[in-house]
Amino acid sequence: MTPDSARGKNRVESVMRALLMVAALSSVAIVLLIGVFTLKEAIPAFQGIGPLSMLTEKVWRPGQESFGILAMIAGSGLVTLGSILIGVPLALGCAVFLAEVAPRWIANIVRPSVELLAGIPSVVYGLFGMVVLVPAVRGIDVPGNVGFGLLTASMVLAVMILPTIASVTETALRSVPRSYYNGSLALGATRWESIRRVNIPAARSGILSAVVLGLGRALGETIAMIMVIGNSVIMPKAITSNPLSIFLSRARTLTGNIAVEINYATGLHESALFATGVVLFLLIMIVNTTARGLIKASMAGGVAR
Repeated sequence: MTPDSARGKNRVESVMRALLMVAALSSVAIVLLIGVFTLKEAIPAFQGIGPLSMLTEKVWRPGQESFGILAMIAGSGLVTLGSILIGVPLALGCAVFLAEVAPRWIANIVRPSVELLAGIPSVVYGLFGMVVLVPAVRGIDVPGNVGFGLLTASMVLAVMILPTIASVTETALRSVPRSYYNGSLALGATRWESIRRVNIPAARSGILSAVVLGLGRALGETIAMIMVIGNSVIMPKAITSNPLSIFLSRARTLTGNIAVEINYATGLHESALFATGVVLFLLIMIVNTTARGLIKASMAGGVAR
């Protein structure tokens, strides 16, 4: 290699390194700009209402200067929990089937169908929920059950997060060295035992990452939730003596509240909606930080074993 060609390659390397750094830093800058803008618009609400009052009050009546978002935090939390409880087992089963069980020709049919779910607009999911799921849930014979509520929203959201979790989980399972699986079979384990006790534990960090992505999608979903959750600013509560009937209660999410009212909000009301966005921003950061800690702990535990 001549000195000129070496210098040329070094210049290319330097330029590409700079471009990649700019691309990486631009992502950080965008997040910071969104955070600063939202916080700036929310400051009047935090000063006029108080963050503690907003977080602990249950009543949201802008016309009466009541801006409590606790009921909406509960609604967002419960619908996300419901979607995870329904969606994660389905997504994990789908990923295990595609990665470990399905013949190639079946996998080539099922995988594109699962990936197609990620491209369906959320409003279509909302329409499906209104036409199909709401009447089905309304058929549950419980006094006060109108079909719209947390259960319907959780089922819709579970389908929406399924392709994300399934695709990332399948990739994580395929990244496990095949020698682990073959070694387990050689030691006398059955096929299912090898998948359950070897492959899935070895891919747990990737599976946790998939669940985190699903959580982010669930917390941020708006349109479909507005259409099927009942959209009532009330504290979710069990409508019978069975505590699980809380999922038949109507609710409103943080994102739904912003989407419904931002078009006509002014003054303190508008600032309170931006404050709601700040709370949502912080919730997602807490979830992601906690999940990263769990992933690191999981990886460290795997190395220790």
